[in-house]
Amino acid sequence: MDPRVDRYRRHTPFSEPAEFRERLSTSDASDAASAGAIARNLVYHYRADGIEVPDGRRGDIDSRWVARILEIDASRHPEPLGVPREKADRVAGCCRDFTLLTVSVLREQGIPARGRVGFAGYLGAAYHYDHVVVEWWDGSRWVRSDAQLEPTWFAFDTCDLARDGLAGFGTAAEVWGAIRRGEADPRVFGVYPESPYSGLAFVFDYVIRDIAHLQGDELLLWDVWGGMIFGQQVPEEAARWMDELAALVHAVDADEAGAAIALAERYATDARLAPRGRVMQASPFGSADVEVDLAAAAPSGVARTLA
Repeated sequence: MDPRVDRYRRHTPFSEPAEFRERLSTSDASDAASAGAIARNLVYHYRADGIEVPDGRRGDIDSRWVARILEIDASRHPEPLGVPREKADRVAGCCRDFTLLTVSVLREQGIPARGRVGFAGYLGAAYHYDHVVVEWWDGSRWVRSDAQLEPTWFAFDTCDLARDGLAGFGTAAEVWGAIRRGEADPRVFGVYPESPYSGLAFVFDYVIRDIAHLQGDELLLWDVWGGMIFGQQVPEEAARWMDELAALVHAVDADEAGAAIALAERYATDARLAPRGRVMQASPFGSADVEVDLAAAAPSGVARTLA
């Protein structure tokens, strides 16, 4: 197998099930459809599913580790992962958590998989919602699957998303390029219409998030680090830097020779891209931003992989 693909068979610290490996590996899942079904049985969306998250469970959404999500689920549901859970008793999370759990299940089965951060044009009319989807290798190509969506609710194949540009799912780099070319309005990319978390600066930060996920740092959507703008104006110098990065991500997705190595080298050497072990967590339920030492905060079995 091509090493550029094979690397995604291996767990990252974030997808590592640690002491819950047996619980995860014995689940009946061998493809993206069955893996996504497991994720949907463990997680509900803290905002989109219309459930008021109880005060005592609001910390669920900051469970950036698969091992932590599995730990919370096991504390509420000792039965196997395939046994249905009441939605309100699942772990509160978001698209990133559905994706990371699905990726973890697939990697546990030896299937290369990764998360992609960008924007979905199919979740609502005339708006592109921030979103994270699964990419998994079917033996010949990267297939995109939306692990959050129940397949029977949609007229399109959620387990093999059509590559129909920004009308479907667009990576943050694709969206950035379209905006910079004047082909897309930055105001229709964000958390929801009229949200303060939208626009060019928001897309800028999401390109950094997507690159981090590609490099194995599958962080929360409200973790902030490095060169992120976080709602500020994007200086032209920073925009040109992002133009180069977005073009490099495009090259990786087009499987251009040397692109994956070049992106990995940029990530390893540019402090604006990688978290370097620390992030600022700006949780939707938090009263204040919190600096997080990732190694110190990781579950015990995961902390060893970060050392």
